[in-house]
Amino acid sequence: MAKAFLFDLNGTMVNDMPYHIHAWHKIFNTYGALFSLERTKLECYGKNQEIFDRIFPGRFTDEEKNEMSFAKEREYQQAYRPLMKLIDGLDVFLQNAADKKIKMAIGSAAIMFNVDFVLDGLNIRQYINAIVSADHVVNSKPDPETFLKAAAQLQMSPADCIVFEDSPKGVEAATRAGMKSVVLTTMHTTDEFNDPNIICFVPDYTNGLFEKLMQ
Repeated sequence: MAKAFLFDLNGTMVNDMPYHIHAWHKIFNTYGALFSLERTKLECYGKNQEIFDRIFPGRFTDEEKNEMSFAKEREYQQAYRPLMKLIDGLDVFLQNAADKKIKMAIGSAAIMFNVDFVLDGLNIRQYINAIVSADHVVNSKPDPETFLKAAAQLQMSPADCIVFEDSPKGVEAATRAGMKSVVLTTMHTTDEFNDPNIICFVPDYTNGLFEKLMQ
């Protein structure tokens, strides 16, 4: 039985990754990286500054990357705000976990600007006992730092944590942290994953997922 749940945010608690991808796609193409949406999807991992460095190595100053990063997040938030909702079943799942006194944390590559946007926009901050965002780590996923820090903040052993992820690199980070994963298939198909520590693949949090994890 799990004693702690660690949630990635985008694509895992809210199905907002298409809005991030479109915002990045606009930036990439504006500055000459003529990527398709599918190629853009593959590059949407890690901190924003890391993405800029990966796609435009040495081209922008740190100040320019920060300015473009916040411009991208404001565009994403404006597009997604009218449609923002939890992934199906997550509201009941969070309440069930809280009732069972299961500790919960967010471990995300998002900056706090976006974490706050979701937590406050959907009024779920009361369920979250710890937050580790891009602002709190040196090394992004697939490095395990995010999830190890989240477990430490909860004062939980990694072996007692279940991670909820939507990306192969996030699952890799969980495995490297010594944790098992539940994969939300909002962004990637099951054949894109190859990890023995995946408990199951699910489209959302319905169909008795909480009860299955409590067995």
